[in-house]
Amino acid sequence: MVPTETTTTVDVLVIGAGPAGVMCANGLARYGVSVRVIDQNASALESGQADGIQPRTIEVLQSYGLADRLLSEGNHLYMAAFYNAGPDGIIQRVHKRPTIGVAGRYPHKVTLHQGRIESLFLDSMRTCGVEVARATIPTSLEIDQDPFMLGSRGSHPVTVGLRNLATKTEETVKAKYVVACDGAHSWTRKALGIPMEGEQLEFVWGVVDTVPQTDFPDIRVQCAIHGAHGSVMLVPRENDSVRFYVQLARGAAIGADGRADKGRVSVKGLLEAARNAMTGYNLSWPNEIEWWTVYTVGQRVAASYQQSNRVFIAGDACHTHSPMAGQGMNASMNDTHNLSWKLAHVLKGWARPSLLTTYEFERRKYAQDLIEFDRQYSTLYSGKLLVDNGGKMDRQVHMELIKTFGKFAGFTSGIHIQYAPSPLTLLPPACAPAAARALVIGQRMPSQLVVRLLDGRPFELQDLLPADGRWKLVLFPGNTCAEYDSDLDDEGRVGRRQAGQALHEALAGVARGRGESVEALFSFVQISAASGGCTLEDAMEPPLAGVCAKQHFIDQREINGRRGGEAYESYGVLEPAVVVVRPDGYVGTIAPLLDPEASHVKRYFSGII
Repeated sequence: MVPTETTTTVDVLVIGAGPAGVMCANGLARYGVSVRVIDQNASALESGQADGIQPRTIEVLQSYGLADRLLSEGNHLYMAAFYNAGPDGIIQRVHKRPTIGVAGRYPHKVTLHQGRIESLFLDSMRTCGVEVARATIPTSLEIDQDPFMLGSRGSHPVTVGLRNLATKTEETVKAKYVVACDGAHSWTRKALGIPMEGEQLEFVWGVVDTVPQTDFPDIRVQCAIHGAHGSVMLVPRENDSVRFYVQLARGAAIGADGRADKGRVSVKGLLEAARNAMTGYNLSWPNEIEWWTVYTVGQRVAASYQQSNRVFIAGDACHTHSPMAGQGMNASMNDTHNLSWKLAHVLKGWARPSLLTTYEFERRKYAQDLIEFDRQYSTLYSGKLLVDNGGKMDRQVHMELIKTFGKFAGFTSGIHIQYAPSPLTLLPPACAPAAARALVIGQRMPSQLVVRLLDGRPFELQDLLPADGRWKLVLFPGNTCAEYDSDLDDEGRVGRRQAGQALHEALAGVARGRGESVEALFSFVQISAASGGCTLEDAMEPPLAGVCAKQHFIDQREINGRRGGEAYESYGVLEPAVVVVRPDGYVGTIAPLLDPEASHVKRYFSGII
C-alpha cells in the first residue's frame, strides 16, 4: 500500500458506528485508549433497525452509567402472549407469561430504536473527546507480518486506507489494532478472506414500525400470533409505536440474487397481511410509517473472529441470525464489551497479547450456541399451523414455541450465558473447599442489595463493579462485628486480617510488576455478614487491607426493611471467600479468603497479567 499525503496513527481503529462499534469505542475511550471510529453513513441513525435490549445488556449499560437514560426513554416489556387461530379463524390467546422467565436485576426487556441506543454511547464518547468520522469508508487493509512488528506492543502493524465520501480525500491510518463492526456484509471480513459458515433458511419476513389503531387487547404486549392466514409478531416500542413482523411468501419477496428485495413488496401489502393474520380484531394504521424493510432468515458464524491477533471482527460482521428472539444488537454489543477491556489491558502492558485470543474463544462459542437456538426458534415461529381432517387447528407447533421460549429464557436474557474454562475463568483446585458455592465461574456476577456501613445507604452490588477497566475483588469475610462475631474466635479474626493483608500484598506485587499502583488495576469491595444480630449500630472490625471505608458493606436489609440481607445466602457463602470479578462483570474465579498465601488468586493472575 502506498501511503497518502495524510498519514495518522492510532491505537485502535473501529470500523462501523453501529451498536457494536460505539460500544467498543466508548469502552476504549473510557479506559484511556487512543481510539478512532469511522462509519460510511453521513449521519446517525434516526429510525428503525434493531430495538430490543435484554436484561443482561441493561446490566452492561448500567456498568457504563448509561442505563438510567435507556430505562427513561425506552418501553419496558414485561409480558408475552401467544395466539392461535380458533376453529372459526378468529385468533385466540392460548398462553401469557413474563417475557423474562429467570430471576435477575431487571425483570423486563427494553425496546427503543437503535438510533436512540447508539446516541447513549455517542454522547458518552463525546465527553472523552471522541467523535465518529462519518461518510468515511476503508479502501485497503494490510497487516505487516514481520514477527517483530506483530509482537511489539508499541508497533502499528495494521495499515488502513480511508476515503471520505463527502470530500473525496484519501488518508492512511496506521493502527495497533483494528476492530471491524461493519455489518453482515462486512468489507473487512471479506478483505481478510474470512468465510461465513451456516445456512439460509426459507423464511422471509417484513417489518413495519408505526402507531396502530386497534381493539386488540394485547397491543402493548410482545405477541406471537399464528393466524389462519399468516403469522405476525408484535413488539411494543417507545411512544406507543409497535413493530409488526409479518411473514411473507418467499416467492413474493426474493429477487434474482436470492436476497430479500424491498422493491417487490409494499408497506401497504405488509400491513394488509398483518390485518389478515389478526382475524377477529380491528386494525388500522392512520399514523406515519416510521420505518419498514424485508429480510430473509439466515444463521451464519464467521470461521474466525481475527487475523494475526491484530484485526478483529465483531457484531453482525461475524454472526447473523433472525431477529425473532431479539438477540442481534445484544450479541453485537456484548462482543465488544468482551473485547474492549482486553485490548485496553494489552495496550497498557497489563496483560500478555495472548489475552486477546480469549475473545474468539468466548464469543464464537456463544454465537454458535445462539445460531443453534435461533435455528430452532425461528423455524418454530415461522412454521405453519396444520389443519387436520376434522378442520381443527393443530396447536403442536405453537406449544413447542412456548416451551422453547421458556426453556431458553436464561440464554436469551443473557443472564445464564457462561464462558467455558480458560485462564480467564479458572476453576479452583478440586481439593479446595467450596467458597461462594452458588456462584458460577464464567457467568456474570449477579446483583444483591447491600448496605454501606459508613452511612447506611443501600447499593446494588453491580453498581459497585463499574466497567472502568479494573478487576474487582469482592471479599466475604463473614461476620466482622466485634460484639457478635460467632464465625471466628480471636485467633480466627487475626487469621482473617492476615489473609486479607496477604491478598492485598499479592495483588500489589502483580501491579508493581506492571509499573502500576494496586488501585490502578484492582478495586476492592467488602461485604460483611450480619448474622448473630449484628447491626449498623454495632462496632465493626476495620475493613480488610485495600478496602476503603466507602467500599465496606454489610449484608442486611435496608433501613425500611424491604430489601437486602440475602447476599451470603444467595451466593452460597458458608465460609470467608474472595470472588474475582473480571472487568466485564463476569466471575473469573473464586477462592477461600483464609489463605495465608493467597495462592489461588496469585495463580489466577499469573496466567493473565
